Amino acid sequence: MDDLTERREEVADEGLSMKPCLIDGCDTLPKLFLARCREMGARTAHREKTFGIWRSHSWADFHDAARAIGMGLVQLGLNRGEVVAILSEDRKEWIYADLGVQCVGGIVTGIYPTDSAEQVAYLLRHSGSRFAIVESDEQLDKVLEIRDRVPTLKMCVVLDRDGLYEFADDRVIFLDALYECGRAAHEREPERFARAVAESRPGDTAILIYTSGTTGQPKGAMISHENIVFSASSVLQAVPVNEGDEQICFLPLCHVLERLISVFTPLAAKSVVNFAESMETVFDNMREVSPASFTAVPRVWEKVHARVSMLAAEAGPLGRWAFSRALACGKARADHLMEGRRVPPGLEARFRLWNFLVLANLRRMIGLDRARHISTGAAPIAPDLVRWYWAIGLVMVEGYGQTESSGVLSVNRRLRNRTGSVGLPAPGVELAIAADGEILARGPLVFQGYWNDPEGTAKTIRDGWLHTGDLGRIDDDGFVWITGRARDIIITAGGKNIAPAALENQMKCSPYISDAIVIGDRRRYLTALVMIDREAVEGFAQERRVPFSDFASLCAAGPVQDLIAAAVVEANARFSPVEQVKAFRLIDRQLTAVDDEMTATMKLRRSFVEKSYEALIEDMYT
Repeated sequence: MDDLTERREEVADEGLSMKPCLIDGCDTLPKLFLARCREMGARTAHREKTFGIWRSHSWADFHDAARAIGMGLVQLGLNRGEVVAILSEDRKEWIYADLGVQCVGGIVTGIYPTDSAEQVAYLLRHSGSRFAIVESDEQLDKVLEIRDRVPTLKMCVVLDRDGLYEFADDRVIFLDALYECGRAAHEREPERFARAVAESRPGDTAILIYTSGTTGQPKGAMISHENIVFSASSVLQAVPVNEGDEQICFLPLCHVLERLISVFTPLAAKSVVNFAESMETVFDNMREVSPASFTAVPRVWEKVHARVSMLAAEAGPLGRWAFSRALACGKARADHLMEGRRVPPGLEARFRLWNFLVLANLRRMIGLDRARHISTGAAPIAPDLVRWYWAIGLVMVEGYGQTESSGVLSVNRRLRNRTGSVGLPAPGVELAIAADGEILARGPLVFQGYWNDPEGTAKTIRDGWLHTGDLGRIDDDGFVWITGRARDIIITAGGKNIAPAALENQMKCSPYISDAIVIGDRRRYLTALVMIDREAVEGFAQERRVPFSDFASLCAAGPVQDLIAAAVVEANARFSPVEQVKAFRLIDRQLTAVDDEMTATMKLRRSFVEKSYEALIEDMYT
């Protein structure tokens, strides 16, 4: 990290930062977007792969496409304050539509591409969406199936014509036709788009982010322009991004974290966004781009750790020895750095040697050799995993936020880090602990409320405080520690209150465990449902010639059961007897974001898993 960046972190920690609700004099996202496009012009705003080649698109391209979409929708009947839904994988047109709609005063809501037609119907109907922008024929089919049940829906815009060249419908328009419509409107009224941008106000609702709906129907969180500007400026003060820094967009843009990292902060920082081809290719894309910063959910970081661990295990005797020595030296150095202590000169010299021989190559292999820092959020992560990344020479900072806080509440800094905590409150954010242990938040990033749900809003925002639903504490130095979700607390038959997150995260430190759900409410002891990491466990089975024919038979194999049992025992060792898992069962079906049991950000939904595998759970208690 360069001296300027370090000083920016120090300044932010001292509170000597820019005004939190203004970025370069702009108080709304549309105003900032227009200012950036005028300033940056022909410089690269983002890249996307076409036929295997990364192609650059300028800020001027960004502006022209967003303006054409916004003006085109206005010509088709979009009014200020109306909702436009985007149903697409991550791609440049996603953010073109996002900014284009916001610039003309519309509200944007994203729908996960994995959502079923019924889920799409609910979201379109609940949001009162006037337009739906869909990626392909597959997503169009969902909308056509349910549009008669969505009376507010006026028209559907399709981004790709593939498979639809002969298709015609008077309520469907393709992107190229929308571009033509918008450009013609701009020629007729060249000042209208800029005038609409100037009319945007900080208190206007900019986007709707729907919650995952794990405890009921999804709720639409209303995020204002003030929320967005404040959140983006707070993040950049805590975790600086420099002009021209390369970033990768790969998590769903429907999610508040990816929207903040890949849309809002790049506008503020003037960084370059690279759209990953897919979730399956993100690791290859990382190696191609070598980003300066990278933010991901814990599941991605666990996957990287599992891959490296597997490769190390497959290396020859000399390679395994060198990696273990390098990692041991890195961990010793990390212990000093993570506690803010000076690294002894001898230890630093040994680390530099191992860095030259092993660790620098490792960072190049995973595509993070140029990363000044990496970030994790959206779900808890095991402290041991954070320490592992520091040990290989990557500065990992953990943050905390939720949809209702516009994506951020607290974050660790490189110079002020406490592993296991979720850091210090973001600049301008006030955090407190209620009498029952719930974390409360106050500040300009707290959302406006739930769309068409005053009762839900009143339960979540009380006396100006956001009730997060998370339990935690704040230590004497101001660091925030999360102990669990209030609704997830397990009360055993013996009356012991247990937050399962810590044990679940410890189990996920094993490269062979992808996820885990601890069970035990009103039960005599704790048990767990475990999802294995398919790639790592298949590698283990092949190396030991364990026969299997499919995922279910892999899970049932005796050596695999023993392997996971050993990982559970190792995790249990860190907890008291009453907090330990006494039995486990493997989920013998490969779950993906398409399944109800898993979110789009690859987290297991506790309530859905417990319902789906009720028989397995009962088996562990009989």
